[in-house]
Amino acid sequence: MKFINIGFGNMVSAGRIVAIASPDSSPIKRLIAEAKEDGSVIDVSCGRRTRSVIITDSDHVILSAIQAETITNRLADDSEDEENEEDE
Repeated sequence: MKFINIGFGNMVSAGRIVAIASPDSSPIKRLIAEAKEDGSVIDVSCGRRTRSVIITDSDHVILSAIQAETITNRLADDSEDEENEEDE
């Protein structure tokens, strides 16, 4: 099981991530509002501005202060590491 650092020492399982989005669009804002009502929001931004929204396969919505692009790059780096380990 691989974990991805999503900021401030918080990790999420790479296999559970369905989508990573920017919080600026209206549909994502509605998704966050609905998840807050349901109690399925996990805010790991530590009081900072939310810069990415991670949606998991368990319908949890994770708010992070790390850019979506940065998290995506970390996911890509991890998948490259896995491929290199399989080749060896």
